[in-house]
Amino acid sequence: MKSLEIRDLTVALTASPEQPIVKGLSLTINTGEVHAIMGPNGTGKSTLSKAIAGHPDYQITGGDVLIDGESILEMEPDERARAGIFLAFQYPAEIPGVSIANFLRAAEQARLAEGENVDAAAYYKRLYAKMDDLKIDRKFTARSVNEGFSGGEKKRCEILQMAMLEPTFALMDETDSGLDIDALKVVAEGVNRLRGERLGVMMITHYQRLLDYIIPDFVHVMYDGRIVKSGDKSLALEMEAKGYDWVKEELATASA
Repeated sequence: MKSLEIRDLTVALTASPEQPIVKGLSLTINTGEVHAIMGPNGTGKSTLSKAIAGHPDYQITGGDVLIDGESILEMEPDERARAGIFLAFQYPAEIPGVSIANFLRAAEQARLAEGENVDAAAYYKRLYAKMDDLKIDRKFTARSVNEGFSGGEKKRCEILQMAMLEPTFALMDETDSGLDIDALKVVAEGVNRLRGERLGVMMITHYQRLLDYIIPDFVHVMYDGRIVKSGDKSLALEMEAKGYDWVKEELATASA
């Protein structure tokens, strides 16, 4: 079992380091676990995931992030990816002219030692096996990355990337954003096929509906840059019923 430990983490925009967005947050995710992070807009959920992955727009001003006890803060984003971090973006970028097959092959090549090359035959055999397992049409890989894709197709593309790259920890930033119920079911099925003892997942969402299809082991409520409540799936149902204002009122009562 491997662990991703977020220790007393403080994060701000690189352009405004004096104004923290994430404020002393601590959380440990082990392989084999799915952690759902819920909370209202502007509370720092996406900031948390991007900072862990090393996005240059965000600066970690306090605390640490460790994989198996080793800090990753001095690593560049590509080094963090090779160390096992995968970030699924809320709004994946389009890459016109680059096919999904070539994009994934380049990603695999980047993980190899200098002088090593991806074996083309073995690569395509593995790619098609993953696509068949995820019930993705093989013609899908001929399309340019995310160009003209629906929301569901973009998310399916990310799931295929995750399946091929086999990360240790997947940070999924609002996987359900912009999806209708059919697309949500397809994406959830893909995530459920990939979850297991060798993968730890941090899944960010606004809504409980995603958790009807991807059952989390732990649910955390994030508010004003901190995790203020943790529990199991029943906590997500409670939040759905009471809304986030309930958390605000409860915190105000506790501090009074």
